[in-house]
Amino acid sequence: MTKKQKKMVIRLSLSAVFLAAGIVTEGRHPMDWVLFLISYLSAGYDIPLKALRNILNGQVFDENFLMTVATFGAIGVGELEEAVAVMLFYQVGELFNDYAVNRSRKSITNLMDINPEYANVLRDGREELAEPDEVEVGETIIIKPGEKVPLDGVVIKGSSSLDTKALTGESVPAEVAEGESIVSGSINLNGLLEVQVTKVFDDSTVAKILELVENASSRKARAENFITRFARVYTPIVVILALVLALTPPVLFGQEWSVWVYRACSFLVVSCPCALVISVPLSFFGGLGAASREGILMKGSNYLEAMGNLDTVVFDKTGTLTTGKFQVSEVRPASEGEGKPFLSREELLELAAYGEYRSNHPIALSVKEAFEKEKEGRILDSDRILSVEEIAGHGMHVELTKPPRSGGEGDREKVWVRNLYIGNEKLMRRQGIAPEQNDAPGTVLYLADDHMFLGSIVIADTIRDDVPKALKELRRAGVRSLVMLTGDKEAVGMAVGAKLGLDQVFGGLLPGDKVQKVEDLLREKPEDRTLAFVGDGINDAPVLARADIGIAMGGIGSDAAVEAADVVIMNDEPSKIVDGIRIARKTVGIVRQNIVFAIGVKVLVLVLVACGWASMWAAVFGDVGVSVLAILNAVRALNYKKIGQ
Repeated sequence: MTKKQKKMVIRLSLSAVFLAAGIVTEGRHPMDWVLFLISYLSAGYDIPLKALRNILNGQVFDENFLMTVATFGAIGVGELEEAVAVMLFYQVGELFNDYAVNRSRKSITNLMDINPEYANVLRDGREELAEPDEVEVGETIIIKPGEKVPLDGVVIKGSSSLDTKALTGESVPAEVAEGESIVSGSINLNGLLEVQVTKVFDDSTVAKILELVENASSRKARAENFITRFARVYTPIVVILALVLALTPPVLFGQEWSVWVYRACSFLVVSCPCALVISVPLSFFGGLGAASREGILMKGSNYLEAMGNLDTVVFDKTGTLTTGKFQVSEVRPASEGEGKPFLSREELLELAAYGEYRSNHPIALSVKEAFEKEKEGRILDSDRILSVEEIAGHGMHVELTKPPRSGGEGDREKVWVRNLYIGNEKLMRRQGIAPEQNDAPGTVLYLADDHMFLGSIVIADTIRDDVPKALKELRRAGVRSLVMLTGDKEAVGMAVGAKLGLDQVFGGLLPGDKVQKVEDLLREKPEDRTLAFVGDGINDAPVLARADIGIAMGGIGSDAAVEAADVVIMNDEPSKIVDGIRIARKTVGIVRQNIVFAIGVKVLVLVLVACGWASMWAAVFGDVGVSVLAILNAVRALNYKKIGQ
């Protein structure tokens, strides 16, 4: 709870105490009105001030003006306790709504965390720290393992692997060597790099992403608060009707002023929008609270309302539909033929594990993990490894000794190699080897012995266990179109999309491309329906901000994605989107019920009061009674049970 909210709690508590004291002493002490006055000022002294300030700024009819007129009217006819209670209830409702929105935002951090904090600049033969925006084009920067790339540039010395997942969505680290370009925002995984800067910070990749977020956010219209819109129409009407009611009979027909002023004041009392200003925010607060308990944080009630009208859901691939973790998905030995050794699947996997034994690359770790899982208890003999050579941008060259014999007579001696090459297709070509093509989706490792091709291993990202269920439930919930955007290769994206039964897949996209695709999809959907984008990386921030609803995976999502999003799934389960839709529809249904009920009853009581068929007490009872019933209905939004529970 913020300091402002804590102060409001203290104010409302004092108001309630003085209100109770005023009710107890009413009629028993000539100064009992002082207690009501203190209670009123404690709860809502700022409301008349806001109304006056808005009037001076040209905004006359809003909820502050209506609350001021209604409570002053109650005071004018001597109903001090009613005036205080109305103001107190109104402020409680505002506090609930404010608390709900602030709670949904509390885990959102500073977007500037995306920016690299410093750059190691080589000046006059010495390394010194500098702010990224102080580095000029042409200067040389040094990027150490584990550091962010602060500026765009070209590698002039060294080679390394770069984690570019946050920028492109590409799950496989990119290999860079001398002469190759790198972009800011990626992370240097292992080697030391010297880079010549080609763009100043303001033109860098990270800076442009931040600009995209800002521009996209400015194009997203925010729905005006319902109470404010309603008050702009409702307030002038009831105020004018109250004036007509007070003036017309005495002026035109000579009737008693006291009777019609009393009716006009009663008219103002019953016109107080207590039921709406409390129950509508409370309903949304209940919906936001129910969503929070399910691990879904929403940044405002407008996004909760929009969730109920989803037509299109667009997903990022890596880290959203997939786990972002590599696993061996296929082991394919070379086909047996003349002059080629026969290798079993297990033997090929073992050789690959030896080849990647001394590497900490994510792909290497997945190969070793697959070997350990398949050969439980089997340990690689590191003494067999004579030497290891890393060939930048290609792969590894490993010299192995002959393995010991496996057993008795008749056993086939295991295949052994002195020179093992393991890496990409470029490595095979470099060695003059024509590999058997493997078009399986994922990263393909090719293995060879000297000039002899041995086989290939495919490492691929794995689909989240929760995803198939989530997609099925989304269709049941009425979502018409399921789309995937990814920075991965088109073939990889299409394979994942086909497996999941998605309607459309677009691959090889940069952040700006994703924004453009979402723009196209927004034009295709029905006007009264909404589009949501679900993502987790820095590269997703612009498109998260541009969609009608941006949904970020909070547990794995980057700070930028969480900041730009409207909804955050804290436990990273896409199926929670379905829960969000159901909670939203229930909440909006309750809000509509309260609006129809409150307005309908108020119109009826207003007619009765104007005709003199209802007294001030009836007006008060009608106002308070409607409020109580609306609040009880609003509380239902707090309770959400999944289907089957």
